[in-house]
Amino acid sequence: MATRDYRDTVFLPKTDFPMKAGLPQKEPAIAARWETEGLYQQLRAARAGREKFIFHDGPPYANGDMHIGHALNHTLKDMVCRTHNALGLDAPYVPGWDCHGLPIEWKVEEQYRKQKRSKNDVDPKEFRAECRAYAAHWVGVQREQLKRLGILADWDNPYLTMDFEAEATIVAELMKFAEAGNLYRGSKPVMWSPVEETALAEAEVEYEDITSTQIDVAFEIVESPIPELVGAHAVIWTTTPWTIPVNQAIAYGPEVEYRLCRKREDDGRQYLIALDLIGATEGRIGNLVPISQVRGADLAGTVARHPIYNLIKSRRPGLDPGQGSSSGVAPEGSGTPDQVRDDESGEGGAWERALEFFARPRPFLPGEFVTTDSGTGLVHMSPDHGEDDFELCKAYGLEPAFAVMNDGRYRDDWPWLGGADERRRSVINPAFNAPDGPICSDLSEAGALVAASADYRHSYPHSWRSKAKVIYRCTPQWFVPMDRELDGGGTLRARAMEAIADTRFVPEKGRNRLQSMVEGRPDWVLSRQRAWGVPITLFVKRGTGDYLQDAAVNARVVAAVREAGVDAWDESRKEEFLGPDYNPDDYEMVTDILDVWFDSGSTHAFVLESGRWPDLRWPADLYLEGSDQHRGWFQSSLLESCATRGRAPFDTLLTHGFTMAADGRKMSKSLGNTVDPLKVMETYGADIIRLWALSVDFTEDHRIGEEILKGVADQYRKLRNTFRYLLGALDGFEWESEHVAETNMPELERYMLDRLWHLDATLRAAIHAFDFNTYTRALIEFCNDDLSAFYFDIRKDRLYCDAPDDSARRAYRSVLDILFQALIRYAAPVLVFTAEEVWQARWPDRGSVHLLEWHPAPDWRDDALAARFVKLRALRETVTEAIEPLRRDKVVRSSLEAAVTVPAVAVPDGVSDAALAELFITASVVRTDSAEVTVTPTKDHKCGRCWRLLPEVPDEGALCGRCETVVTEMEPAL
Repeated sequence: MATRDYRDTVFLPKTDFPMKAGLPQKEPAIAARWETEGLYQQLRAARAGREKFIFHDGPPYANGDMHIGHALNHTLKDMVCRTHNALGLDAPYVPGWDCHGLPIEWKVEEQYRKQKRSKNDVDPKEFRAECRAYAAHWVGVQREQLKRLGILADWDNPYLTMDFEAEATIVAELMKFAEAGNLYRGSKPVMWSPVEETALAEAEVEYEDITSTQIDVAFEIVESPIPELVGAHAVIWTTTPWTIPVNQAIAYGPEVEYRLCRKREDDGRQYLIALDLIGATEGRIGNLVPISQVRGADLAGTVARHPIYNLIKSRRPGLDPGQGSSSGVAPEGSGTPDQVRDDESGEGGAWERALEFFARPRPFLPGEFVTTDSGTGLVHMSPDHGEDDFELCKAYGLEPAFAVMNDGRYRDDWPWLGGADERRRSVINPAFNAPDGPICSDLSEAGALVAASADYRHSYPHSWRSKAKVIYRCTPQWFVPMDRELDGGGTLRARAMEAIADTRFVPEKGRNRLQSMVEGRPDWVLSRQRAWGVPITLFVKRGTGDYLQDAAVNARVVAAVREAGVDAWDESRKEEFLGPDYNPDDYEMVTDILDVWFDSGSTHAFVLESGRWPDLRWPADLYLEGSDQHRGWFQSSLLESCATRGRAPFDTLLTHGFTMAADGRKMSKSLGNTVDPLKVMETYGADIIRLWALSVDFTEDHRIGEEILKGVADQYRKLRNTFRYLLGALDGFEWESEHVAETNMPELERYMLDRLWHLDATLRAAIHAFDFNTYTRALIEFCNDDLSAFYFDIRKDRLYCDAPDDSARRAYRSVLDILFQALIRYAAPVLVFTAEEVWQARWPDRGSVHLLEWHPAPDWRDDALAARFVKLRALRETVTEAIEPLRRDKVVRSSLEAAVTVPAVAVPDGVSDAALAELFITASVVRTDSAEVTVTPTKDHKCGRCWRLLPEVPDEGALCGRCETVVTEMEPAL
């Protein structure tokens, strides 16, 4: 006799929500709808009047497509704002871009180079207009790419540092420094790019390993309180041969022990070297035999001669015209770089005066920085090209020579290596410094080159934009002093350190990083020798070098920049700016521009305080950027605000690490291991990038790659299927008529509400801790472990087979609705597109999911009930493990065919055997005194509708009592 098919009587989930996501196709349409409907503006209106949470967006450079670092960074920022909005706060997101500075100027110059044009041949205003247009183009491109990523922000009204109002505010902030006397012009060695011909900020410098020429050079000692040293040679070691032409002294360590040595193969010389470094020096110059010892402190008063003096003297014009320059030389300390002074005394007189630099004694000076870690224990000092060198020489009256020009070449009038012959090369050119290059060749000819080899591997600074090597170069620049007393008390350094102590850091290790940087940083170099940026709008008095401090003049300049932008700072308006109180002929206009970090460091002023964005306020609750910004935007914002407002412009700093390739290496186009977020969105969708970004421990360096993305996509599918199941299981559910009060629910339902309460608490804590890794993983684990693998699995029988009005089924659906309402809110900040799709699938006429607030969490916590289920879930896992071998051996086809015995002591009080069978999804459960779980195939028959094997089913395929009742009630409708 044929058995009836009861499938039409089973209440299976029903939904049109597809299992296949198709995110690359769906997401752009959802994003377009948000823009058309003004979702961001709707959210601001919905949160108006609430407690504010102010996040201030750090400005990325507008000079290229979004990369994976941008994607991570903006996803984190979006998550911050969305979660705080979800908690009911007013958390606006005003995006911004940094539009001035070297990165953009360099790109425009690249275009010029392709056209074989020079920036110097273009009117500065025309050049700035091209920079402005270039920046505007990339602002538009990046804005659309970030919208595609699902970033919800005020895209119609971003801030741009090149807006005239922003430029005017930057000038006004600079004037606050000027009017308070917190600027000075001085000459100090700064990081300089010969390729880009400008000073660089520390944040614009990156370090790469290179191989350099190392040389040992002998300086003949001509005078000393230690008679035996006269005629001996002090040996210095350096990896920058190009700095030898501007050597002015030799530093020694007062506490260092030295030895006077001779070579074992005697060359007739004696060499002064630190005792602890004789072995290392022998490896370069040959075996040494110590002769006598010398205490470092006794070297005071010792004087050497520059090793090239005699050679340069022999090249005097007229004696050897093929070797040298025929032009004059600026006397040492004569002023600005690149300056060439007219010589009134004729060619010969100029040459003699030039020789004064090399003829001057090279004194031995005590340097606390001298160590015996490497080298010879004696350090050659070039105040033009080293911070320690500059400070030590300055203390003894030795001024920089300004011999190296902007492009890294020695001046035409410099007697050694200047001039127009082939020897005139940039100092960063490896050939210039090579063992067979002009420096080493001349030192060898002069008998001063003791050793040279091109094999020294070390880390060296490079421009992060041009990738070319940079140098320390002494040039006149504008500085903000770190240790000068400010109005209101305290130095800028002290104020900044106090502000750091008052700031919350996430992670906490960021505090030490920023603290150490501020603690040891030199004065802030504000000036750059470029064209695209906010000008240093100062008037300098001719003759004195003092800058004008006049509030009325400054106000006129600020007003002009507000009207016309940076082009307003023009010589043609000099008289207008100075007004009737000053003679324009008495003043020079500064032509340098501001360090771009001053621009971005002032964003808090023109974004949070300007009133253009009334939703914002000062200070910000949070700044969020990569850890490199401890030396960049975080620091410049801190210093600018501490100087002008006495405190930091933020209360919390959150930093993230860098995204590495899947193998842990740094991403590089040359290695072919980069991950393009635009392509990932085309393949997987933006929600996959977001899920990845919020799943990793972003406070550390983290990885991405194809296999990692596949794993993230698998996690996404599980989350999507959770929502798909909820939608199907809640088909037709009406809360008002069907819900069951929590107090009337079975234990399992009440336990799931307890689990939801704990999840809610975990997620709220994660939001306040900015711990999105914990947030996302807790959400995923709840959906996978508590729901799919446990609750849904157990309750699918009641959903499918209980009568629609059965209280247990209604209780289950009531909890499913509560879960849906909570989970859609929890997932919305992470899976912004999918959450919208899910919400619209259930309620297409209830607006956007992103306007919802989290419900206050009812007190569903039940520790006693949770403890019972901890024991039950542990026992369930043991039972499942015991069934698995029988499944493998096909003794049973599923757990429904298993008859199980469990230890009675493992079962909490008040739980029936029938309830255990339902929890374990088995045919039956019996308690015994045994300590073991046993499993045997049941002998009961399977119900033809619910497929449970029960004693009450008389024959295979017949109905159990429950199903008989349900089918009977349905018969009239079938």
